[in-house]
Amino acid sequence: MSESSTDEREGWQEAPEQPEPPRVRGDSPRKTGLPADADLEGKVAAIAAFLASIGPEFPDFAFRAPTVSYLKEEDWANNWKVHFKPSHIGTRLVIKPTWEEYAAQAGEIIIELDPGMAFGTGTHPTTRLCLESLERIFYREPPFDTGRHPVPADILDVGTGSGVLAIGAVKMGASRVLGIDIDPDAVEVARQNLDQNGIGDAARVSCEPLADIAGTFDIVLANILAEELVRLAAELVGKLRTGGVLILSGILTEKEELVTAGFSPFPLTLMEITRQEEWSCIAYSRER
Repeated sequence: MSESSTDEREGWQEAPEQPEPPRVRGDSPRKTGLPADADLEGKVAAIAAFLASIGPEFPDFAFRAPTVSYLKEEDWANNWKVHFKPSHIGTRLVIKPTWEEYAAQAGEIIIELDPGMAFGTGTHPTTRLCLESLERIFYREPPFDTGRHPVPADILDVGTGSGVLAIGAVKMGASRVLGIDIDPDAVEVARQNLDQNGIGDAARVSCEPLADIAGTFDIVLANILAEELVRLAAELVGKLRTGGVLILSGILTEKEELVTAGFSPFPLTLMEITRQEEWSCIAYSRER
């Protein structure tokens, strides 16, 4: 941040025709979020040094040292709930927060969810796109309406988060789902959500590494960052049995080519690419 701003400041010095910097009142507070890790003190010091150096460029600027306040995890986990309402996904799915009332309609599949400290309310485009792909697979809708793609029995959910995909898969007909995540808090939240939805033994979640997962699956889901998808490509494909479907999400549209190039060496057929807002979801079928 400081290098970019310094370049801009030097640009003002070298090119007087550039517009003057905006006026900022000295008593106008500015807030930012930083992880409370070992680097916090150094980051705060760097911000203070930057403000002290750039401040004189702004009329009425009065330097005040940054102050730090810590956001309690429980505050984050509860304050946002007011904005999380029942949400329809695809044709049949409804994600209902556990604290909200909802009268289910005929044919609807209800997923009750409390994300807690895990990522995944089910309403983010990356999760929506995965659920919609799963719905097309289970209900034999194009492009999964051929005999080449039987109704799946078992599913691997990589980066399960709140467990929303695992729950949706079981409620649409999967007989066995294994969800894994590197975050122990997410795994505990997912377990609670599985219990809330009466999933029973049909789904299991753990922090087990992908490399240690035994066997192959009809569907492999991975809703993680594009770079991680590419890094794990060989392992993800290796967990997919012949005729199975690989669903990749968490992909910014600008990184579609990165992902498709990363999976091009494998015996996969592209089934569909779906998009919502700036996110993409890619589905492949394994040929052999």
